[in-house]
Amino acid sequence: MSENKKPSGLKFSPWWITGGIILMFIVLNMFNNSSIENPTKITSSKFDELINSGKIEKVIVYNKQTVEAYLTEAALKEKENKKIAKDVFGNPNKGPHFVFDLLDAQNFEKSVVQYKKQGKLKSYDFKIEGEWTSILMNFLPFILIIGVWIFIMRRMSGGSGGGAGGQIFNIGKSRAKLFDENSQVKTTFKDVAGLEGAKEEVQEIVEFLKNPEKYTVLGGKIPKGALLVGPPGTGKTLLAKAVAGEAKVPFFSLSGSDFVEMFVGVGASRVRDLFKQAKEKSPAIIFIDEIDAVGRARGKNNMSGGNDERENTLNQLLTEMDGFGTNTHVIVLAATNRADVLDKALMRAGRFDRQIYVDLPDIRERKEIFEVHLAPLKKVEGLDTDFLAKQTPGFSGADIANVCNEAALIAARNNKSAVDKQDFLDAVDRIVGGLEKKNKIVTPAEKRAIAVHEAGHATVSWMLEHAAPLIKVTIVPRGQSLGAAWYLPEERLIVRPDQMLDEMCATMGGRAAEKVVFDTISTGALSDLEKVTKQARAMVTIYGLNEKLGNITYYDSSGQSEYNFSKPYSEDTAITIDKEISILIEGQYQRAIQILKDNQDKLMQLADILIEKEVIFKDDLETIFGKRPFGETIEEQKEIL
Repeated sequence: MSENKKPSGLKFSPWWITGGIILMFIVLNMFNNSSIENPTKITSSKFDELINSGKIEKVIVYNKQTVEAYLTEAALKEKENKKIAKDVFGNPNKGPHFVFDLLDAQNFEKSVVQYKKQGKLKSYDFKIEGEWTSILMNFLPFILIIGVWIFIMRRMSGGSGGGAGGQIFNIGKSRAKLFDENSQVKTTFKDVAGLEGAKEEVQEIVEFLKNPEKYTVLGGKIPKGALLVGPPGTGKTLLAKAVAGEAKVPFFSLSGSDFVEMFVGVGASRVRDLFKQAKEKSPAIIFIDEIDAVGRARGKNNMSGGNDERENTLNQLLTEMDGFGTNTHVIVLAATNRADVLDKALMRAGRFDRQIYVDLPDIRERKEIFEVHLAPLKKVEGLDTDFLAKQTPGFSGADIANVCNEAALIAARNNKSAVDKQDFLDAVDRIVGGLEKKNKIVTPAEKRAIAVHEAGHATVSWMLEHAAPLIKVTIVPRGQSLGAAWYLPEERLIVRPDQMLDEMCATMGGRAAEKVVFDTISTGALSDLEKVTKQARAMVTIYGLNEKLGNITYYDSSGQSEYNFSKPYSEDTAITIDKEISILIEGQYQRAIQILKDNQDKLMQLADILIEKEVIFKDDLETIFGKRPFGETIEEQKEIL
């Protein structure tokens, strides 16, 4: 079958039903009333007077109950009939013009026949109509209202399409997508690079389902659930897909927001239906992505009422996971990057027995991830994946996938036959710094100021032991920045005060260079100031690295502090915190100024090269400054670069 085949016919819409009912209403009105102008009701004596005077042309009797009378053209021209001669649009009124109720149908029929013989009446007719039209007309407004209501409810409950969530009477049904032998997931653990510890944990869950006797024979129990926690893009959902592909058991997948609905009780109903389906197909796995949408801690939101729908849904989820009658052959996997806001009852053992932290990949894991995403690319021979892994510190799996895709796009844009090393470097620059703006107008004075600023960063970071080694510096505008410096930070598990201070000093090197060279400062150091302020505040208030405040922290890992209206310290302490933060920043600023004054000639030489080339690398700094005075570190960086 051709993929380009055009869909035949029109798609059905519930509005067709509503439109058909309205059209039927209009047609019935037209048949029941041949005139837009309603006929005037008269008495039988008035009718006798009109017909005896020869003003009636035609008579129609309906069901021997109602008589409609039509005037002659001459009668319509009379002054007394002026109001009924025209309809509401000013057109001639074709009738009926008068109507009256019939009391004695038999005698009236004889009278009409007699009038016809006497020539007083041109024609007459007797009609019998059923009552279904009048009944339909009475119930039509209710039918119309019910039809519109059903349409709106279908749209609000998940659209007009099929499926359990699409029908009004199935609004409480689970929206989970089922993967079984008929719709298997192709992803396996081989497709998940890195995450060795997390894979080992979830792989054991798969083994529990495939071969439970191996564990139960020793008295062990199958875990109730596992919670995947970690920063965005680290592969939590991908890991769950791999579990679905490996387990070969029914796998129910849905998002935490699928439980949320505007109707009371729907969320809890969907939780019940989800676990009912899973128990019927046990052993089975339920995967709830972004569980923080429904599992947020109860009682934290002061704006919610006592009967909060989200809390009812969470209560039902807690009961289903570990309550009376729980089926032990249903395992729940969940993923979130906001574990701090989850309810404590949800995270206890017996519900989520295991909390698996999926962290950002280290250099070895980044290499494995690169190898997975490089496989479908047409790349040059001998591409160094170790080099790529070292150039992307702090990148998640999703970031690395984006780097590979951007590199392929850049290579195609430059009409290359294969993706090479430079394309990946450009892709990293594009992702970290933003799109290069070659047409941005920069005056010579501004260009020199930017060059001095970036040269200041490079100089100070080169002269400090714990500052991140420089990779390259550019004054080509990217994104919102006018210039940028790329560093290769050391991946540390713990950070000491001298390391943080060196990083702060290197960050202040840009503004310090402006002060040393121009004896004035500019607004170009906004991002630098933001960075050092956050670092200094963290040293003082979070990590307890300030001597005056001592070993104390105001960090709340539970996340409850965001709901408090008061600070966890006094006003005197707040003043002390502000002073210590200022002392830290100003101290590193003066330190950077002193370093630049001692190396001002080299600073200006570096700025001149930067103005000329617009981009400089580590080799240019070695030419000007010589070898970095920290031998072991520079040898390590030579191996990297």
